Amino acid sequence: MGRWALDVAFVWRAVLTLGLVLLYYCFSIGITFYNKWLTKSFHFPLFMTMLHLAVIFLFSALSRALVQCSSHRARVVLSWTDYLRRVAPTALATALDVGLSNWSFLYITVSLYTMTKSSAVLFILIFSLIFKLEELRAALVLVVVLIAGGLFMFTYKSTQFNAEGFALVLGASFIGGIRWTLTQMLLQKAELGLQNPIDTMFHLQPLMFLGLFPLFAVFEGLHLSTSEKIFRFQDTGLLLRVLGSLFLGGILAFGLGFSEFLLVSRTSSLTLSIAGIFKEVCTLLLAAHLLGDQISLLNWLGFALCLSGISLHIALKALHSRGDSGPKPLKGLGSSPDLELLLRTSQPEEEDNEEEEGYFVAQGQQ
Repeated sequence: MGRWALDVAFVWRAVLTLGLVLLYYCFSIGITFYNKWLTKSFHFPLFMTMLHLAVIFLFSALSRALVQCSSHRARVVLSWTDYLRRVAPTALATALDVGLSNWSFLYITVSLYTMTKSSAVLFILIFSLIFKLEELRAALVLVVVLIAGGLFMFTYKSTQFNAEGFALVLGASFIGGIRWTLTQMLLQKAELGLQNPIDTMFHLQPLMFLGLFPLFAVFEGLHLSTSEKIFRFQDTGLLLRVLGSLFLGGILAFGLGFSEFLLVSRTSSLTLSIAGIFKEVCTLLLAAHLLGDQISLLNWLGFALCLSGISLHIALKALHSRGDSGPKPLKGLGSSPDLELLLRTSQPEEEDNEEEEGYFVAQGQQ
């Protein structure tokens, strides 16, 4: 009887994990193809991103209210001093990362975006070393070499290469390195009380919106104000379809962040990291099949080399976490940043239950 119950529990856990991974795949892959699909007809990616931020803020505020009503416990609200001094740098970096990523879809294919965005791990490691969140080791140098070499091979003689789009997404990856490093430092300040992802999203979105607004005003403001799709619309049906499509993206972005948190809290950050690697492969295969993206053998080899570097980084973090004998400060990141999730994986496993809410979720994307 005991053996049978153990087998049933194992099967149930496996089915639950598979279901959560598939849910995460639907949101993560879905929002990537959604962004590419929408930017083909709606050439205002910064406005699109700002509307997504507003939707995420709306849903996170609603979620906070529901949790507060059910638990009868007040949610954290930061003072203006802490908000502007400690949250603003992270929010600005996050806004630029997401905004530039979405902007790049105007010029590049999904496959080139996916590959280049994966290289953000490279910049995260560099900034982690600069801010002394990581210790310089030979294995980390190897990770950097593998990812950088893979990126070069993937973009070398690519038939669908676009320099402007590549520069945008590479810039987003660079800023992403700053973003996740600042985010980790923000989460280390336990006195702020932002360990719950809903609270983090609630506090980040307004500053992200304001941080992205000047860029939007300069590059899209005038064109959007004269566009017949929004402000000078003549067809109400077309306007409602456009707004509905934009609102759908906000729902996908919020769902991506929450699905990541569910997957980690019910399984582990390592599960999310591994799932993220296979997600990249699925995205490239779908891009080649559905969108006709042209990927040569050299490009595939470069992608495999980059994934091997990311896999090595994940393995090193897992071994480092298992090797810890007691509580230590946070060090490093636990997964690829394109998952739009900061994972606190360097605490020992016996603290997992205490850390279920210790994850940061930001807009996915993207």
